[in-house]
Amino acid sequence: MENKLKIDIVSDVVCPWCTIGYKRLEKAISELGIEEQVEIEWQPFELNPNMPAEGQNVNEHITEKYGSTTEQQNQSKIMMTKAGAELYFKFDYFDEMRMVNTFDAHILLEYAKEFGKQTELKMALTKAFFSDRKDVSKKEVLKEILLEVGLNAEDALAKIEDKETRAELRKTQDYWKSMGINSVPTIIFNRKSAITGAQPVETFKQVLTDLLSEQQAS
Repeated sequence: MENKLKIDIVSDVVCPWCTIGYKRLEKAISELGIEEQVEIEWQPFELNPNMPAEGQNVNEHITEKYGSTTEQQNQSKIMMTKAGAELYFKFDYFDEMRMVNTFDAHILLEYAKEFGKQTELKMALTKAFFSDRKDVSKKEVLKEILLEVGLNAEDALAKIEDKETRAELRKTQDYWKSMGINSVPTIIFNRKSAITGAQPVETFKQVLTDLLSEQQAS
């Protein structure tokens, strides 16, 4: 097998456009039939690194952070829900929805990497937050999700308490920020080129096709 196309996805588990972007990328990969030729790795980015443990109401948070009006937020939610539905992903926005701290979730995603379950865990966390109204900053919710994807919950949750692991994650986050990444999703190909945002499926297909033929030619 020739070298795989390495795809790094810098994202957060509570980022709706990251979910839409990944699902579109996944669709492009599947339609091109190149599942065996690509390797995906998720990289940590916290949209709200200073989010307190109790979280914050999503509507309040968006207004505070981006200055969006209620009308703009409602339009945006309709648009995201529609985009999700086209990709068989359910966004269930509700009035009491809270934005939460995702640092622990990112530690678990790093842990899942060595077991080849990173993407599975990422999508389970995203689904828990957006579709199932669950707080992915709570240990009992994280435990449930870890078991669901077949990971050792006790082992994984111990990583959250480990100072070295926490420091390592901050270092990884800082690395991606130092590369100039300040919005997500950012999708990086072979650590050479990148595209940001939830691009259309056709755009991803074009980029993947070009990169793979380039790779085969070299």
